[in-house]
Amino acid sequence: PLPIAPACLSEVVLDGVESTGEIKEHDPHRASRLLQVSQIHGKYVFFPYFTGKNLDEPLVIFGDIAVPTGLQNADPCTARGCLWPKNNGRVVVPYRISDQYSRRERDVIEQGLRSFEAATCVSFRPQSRERDFLDIQSRDGCYSFVGRRGGGQIVSLSRQGCVFHQIVQHEVLHALGFDHEQTRSDRDQHVRILLENVIPGMEHNFRKINTRNLDTPYDYNSVMHYGRFAFSRDREPTIVPIPDENVAIGRATEMSANDILRVNRLYTCSMYLVSFRFFFFPFL
Repeated sequence: PLPIAPACLSEVVLDGVESTGEIKEHDPHRASRLLQVSQIHGKYVFFPYFTGKNLDEPLVIFGDIAVPTGLQNADPCTARGCLWPKNNGRVVVPYRISDQYSRRERDVIEQGLRSFEAATCVSFRPQSRERDFLDIQSRDGCYSFVGRRGGGQIVSLSRQGCVFHQIVQHEVLHALGFDHEQTRSDRDQHVRILLENVIPGMEHNFRKINTRNLDTPYDYNSVMHYGRFAFSRDREPTIVPIPDENVAIGRATEMSANDILRVNRLYTCSMYLVSFRFFFFPFL
């Protein structure tokens, strides 16, 4: 087995890949792929797990979900109230972006944040005196807490591989309260999990949790769905769609219609729910 460097991350560490926000030909160009690949001793391996090397760093489960010590066995969001407050029909989430990022990287992050405003009642504004806010930093990989945690909560978007539009959307959806698609309580009707192909010790990343499905169908195209080789130890699939195993999974480069619908339902964005139905389903 490959030796694993201490505190090696998590969802993505791509050494030598400049994160300009543009997808290059040799780069994986979808969220799940970016969230799976790590480079260890010059070899790309599927090892999206982080152990937290400092006391102020959280443990990370499910590849990119941060949880405080003591809550590892609980759904980080349903174990507490996790929604961001709503006022006058809008949810405004304060954020702060670290000075670590270049101007171009900052633009990619801000564009990812703005993408929510066009289709949902969720918007983002720079933090001033608000107590609760997203503290976006370049740490070791890509990860986020699920839902509002209180105070300045870390959203890690490493400059080495995480500053891409779909990754920003993925981690922000976690911060808004959403889990990975393949952890849904009804997932066994839609995918088969092959634990025999999973890296030993990583099996816990495939447990189901009591997710808020919000009366929406299982979505293979969700930006929150991992690909078929997530946590693979031998390049054999770990997630296989059923009944048609050839269905593409984990290839999203943008939030799906269902991702948007769920945000609007979770935060009761009434006006956007009406316009969403008209735009996507005009004949219903």
